[in-house]
Amino acid sequence: MKKTHMETKMIHNEQAGHNETGSLTTPIYQTSTFSFASAQEGARRFAGEEQGYIYSRLGNPTVAQFEERMAALEGGGKGLAFASGMAAVSAVLIALTKAGDHIVCSNGLYGCTYGLLKMMEEKYGITHDFCSMETEEELKQTITNRTACIFVETPINPTMKVIDLEMVSRTASLSRIPVVVDNTFCTPYLQRPLELGCDVVVHSATKYIGGHGDVVAGVVVGSHSFMEKLASSQQKDIGGILSPFDAWLLIRGMKTMHLRMDRHSANASEIAARLIRHPRVKHVYYPGFADDRQTAIVQNQMKTGGGVIAFELNGGREEAEQFINRLNLIKIAVSLGDAETLIQHPATMTHAVVPEEQRNAMGIHESLIRISVGLEAVDDIWYDLYQSLSED
Repeated sequence: MKKTHMETKMIHNEQAGHNETGSLTTPIYQTSTFSFASAQEGARRFAGEEQGYIYSRLGNPTVAQFEERMAALEGGGKGLAFASGMAAVSAVLIALTKAGDHIVCSNGLYGCTYGLLKMMEEKYGITHDFCSMETEEELKQTITNRTACIFVETPINPTMKVIDLEMVSRTASLSRIPVVVDNTFCTPYLQRPLELGCDVVVHSATKYIGGHGDVVAGVVVGSHSFMEKLASSQQKDIGGILSPFDAWLLIRGMKTMHLRMDRHSANASEIAARLIRHPRVKHVYYPGFADDRQTAIVQNQMKTGGGVIAFELNGGREEAEQFINRLNLIKIAVSLGDAETLIQHPATMTHAVVPEEQRNAMGIHESLIRISVGLEAVDDIWYDLYQSLSED
């Protein structure tokens, strides 16, 4: 059978079974509930004896289309959509742990993921340890007999460090520990963790999957058995579900994701190369950029370096804030993956909840700035950065 390319899968859903009308565009089933032909049919559906929709918290045709597309792109058994990226992360970590368990984390996490882990520790005694995951031996030493899962960001937000997912999954499999990967920065177009041996993938679909800054959403992809468990517990009972209209926006965004990711990546690579040559820039962090070890990992598991750059200026917080405030075209905002280029100061914005000592250990210094490079002409993006760097 001929293999369908990733770009085609983003546009076509080969399992488009929810569209009885023949509409080319996925219909929006904007309904909270579904009627039954009889009381017996309702009973059979609630008992799981018959397929069909019941209530949109338990499943909706538009949302199901998005979930099916994401599962196909990531190469997983099933996808589940959530109301935000953090709803997706929370659902997975709650499903995989119980009171007294332990989580191994990459040495750097999104600020709200860090906040969730602290809450789980304070309320339920679920502890966590950070690990650079640079070697198999270091990871083995961090794993304990209470480790319930390994949670990895790669590239790490915001330091852009890349983790070798094949090494992590191989090491975790020795102890039968599931590996969860936040794949938000890459999308399945640039990186597919399940194909590298990992068990669960989460995304903030708000970012590159939606791609236009007009939706907040999350999605999880994994084995069919784990996704069924997640659906029947965390999704159904906690209820952080995605709305049909938001699912429709995501399906629309997915159709151009490969085009956008190619442009984001090309622009980011060029901006990184120009930044490193500027005398006021101390260091540039971009996957595979001027780091032989990281380059080898990037070439093995990523299509390109993606659309996000971090860099440090000569100076501290004041210099960083002054630089940001002098920008004109580039918008000060904490998200990423929009058509517009966005810039933010992680130490006081996305990672402000992380204590200073821990931030510094993660490499999130007060001089660090993160840019989500947009789809504008690269020379226009650079001109705005250059004019701000050039002012005293």
